[in-house]
Amino acid sequence: MALAEDVKVLGINDFYVTDGYDDFFELSRKHKIYPLFNIEAIALLRGLQNKGVRINDPANPGRVYICGKGLNYPVELSSKSKKTLENVKAQSQRQIVEMIDKLNVWLREIDMNFVISYDKVRSRFARHLVRERHIAQALRAVIFERYDSDEERGEVLQKLYGGIPSGVDVNDAAALENELRNNMLKAGKKAFVPEDKKTFMPITKIREIIIDAGGIPCYPVLLDDSSGKLTEFESDWEQLYQSLINLGIHCIELIPHRNSLEIMEPFVKYFYEKDFLITFGTEHNTPGLTPLTPCCSGNTPLTDFLNQVNYEGACMIAAHQHLCKKGENGYTGGKDKTTAERNTSLKQLGNTLISEIIIGG
Repeated sequence: MALAEDVKVLGINDFYVTDGYDDFFELSRKHKIYPLFNIEAIALLRGLQNKGVRINDPANPGRVYICGKGLNYPVELSSKSKKTLENVKAQSQRQIVEMIDKLNVWLREIDMNFVISYDKVRSRFARHLVRERHIAQALRAVIFERYDSDEERGEVLQKLYGGIPSGVDVNDAAALENELRNNMLKAGKKAFVPEDKKTFMPITKIREIIIDAGGIPCYPVLLDDSSGKLTEFESDWEQLYQSLINLGIHCIELIPHRNSLEIMEPFVKYFYEKDFLITFGTEHNTPGLTPLTPCCSGNTPLTDFLNQVNYEGACMIAAHQHLCKKGENGYTGGKDKTTAERNTSLKQLGNTLISEIIIGG
């Protein structure tokens, strides 16, 4: 897809794990695409949760996603960071096992002739970490394997949903998996299990692990929803800026297809003028093969300014990866230059690195 769309720089990102890095690196090298290595984690700010303040999760007050951009490859973590991540992953898997158990209780109640196995879901659809989407994927797969016609599959889905018929095309894998997830695994549904508080790390701990892995702490911005509204945390841009600075975060990421161009461009300009590192993504976390090229909502193309910012951000992350791999200061660390001077230097180096790999492989 990247080749077909003439995408020259591509990033990989997953929650708590780097399992896909090796395959991603080899394929990127084969196709002369510059690879960026990233990771993501979730924190919970209990004070804001108690106040009902949404941060960058539109449905869960207090919950905040934090990314790490430009990690070292191969990743080398301290024993302390490894232990912390392993504990979080273990707790998340306990929750997943409980969800599968509750789902199986429901499947037996409605006389389905199948159940779901954690081990099989993990071996077939994941590597080391099973998440909600894998359960939905497994459900869709078993329905298609055991029932031949769309009519039969629709009847099974209606039973699963407690008598409510499916509202999607059952042959649309992405839409069906999203529906299964929303109807079976979310709050108030048959297989829902709330996350244990131990699943969440403090933002300071997440930042520490990201830096330990050689990465750049980054705040993924939600920005405006389909009705043009922003979360309470993001609605005041100056306050958001100060909050991020206080957290030691000087990098933001946007998923443009979620945002209107009218709101995104002035927002990006505001943080660009604050010398933030800014990068764009496309959130490929379902079977839906939507384009890799970022665009705003309604398939609105990015402006020249936004494309420039996006490429500069990619260059800075590429340069950061390169320098940290050599044991030098990248975007984080080092006080010998002003922020503007450092950013300019990273943009120039990153552009050279990306050009070299595209031309020379």
